[in-house]
Amino acid sequence: MLFVSDAALSFHREIGPTLRSWYYILFGIIQPLLYLGLFVPLLTGMPGAEGGGALQWFVPGMVAMLVLFTTVQCGWALTEELMSGSFERLLATPINRPAILVGRALKELAPLLVQALIIIVVAAPFGLTLHPLTMLIGLGLFLIFGIGVAALSYALAIATKHDGSLFYLVSHSIALPLMLLGGVLLPMNNAPQWLYIASRFNPLSYLVDAERALFRGELFTAEVGYGFAVAIIVAIVGLIVGSLTIRRASL
Repeated sequence: MLFVSDAALSFHREIGPTLRSWYYILFGIIQPLLYLGLFVPLLTGMPGAEGGGALQWFVPGMVAMLVLFTTVQCGWALTEELMSGSFERLLATPINRPAILVGRALKELAPLLVQALIIIVVAAPFGLTLHPLTMLIGLGLFLIFGIGVAALSYALAIATKHDGSLFYLVSHSIALPLMLLGGVLLPMNNAPQWLYIASRFNPLSYLVDAERALFRGELFTAEVGYGFAVAIIVAIVGLIVGSLTIRRASL
């Protein structure tokens, strides 16, 4: 219970500024809607993207892309707190260190989940078939994966706290190949063999495959099992690395 209360305290501390900056959430909604309107028509009839229709295939991949880029970049705000010294003051309290990471990660993910729900509702009249239970499970899967990636982003921010540009370069250099090899925008089944093999070493690929199965209403499949396994591993590794690295924040 102490971990939960500390995570809630960390979340409450971080979510306030986000709610006051409502225009960021608004623009975060507009961007994926543009993807829906301008990109989905290009997928119609494309081999490998049929799985229940273009929207059924594209929407989970787009939400995965939003989760990836948001969580990879969330450490940027922490670099500013590290340079100002405000984060060290938080560490002077007895708050649980992993709870700090989880609370901060949930602050980043909460607006994303709202955006994802809005995208699903908007896409429904245009052909997206709703499977409420498995779609909600899919959003929970995004939550698990996002916590791990966010924790790794915070660890990177602590490691590069004296050089914000280095954090930006490293995070983007990691996020872009993950997104391209994850089959988010285009089906990897159509890729050359070497590129498809490379995508199998990308954890995001298994998450995207699982999400597409869940958005089709499938639950007890190998794709979903692999997706949950990968998401849990990423979450555990992220929290361990983040917790170990957070001790360096006061250096």
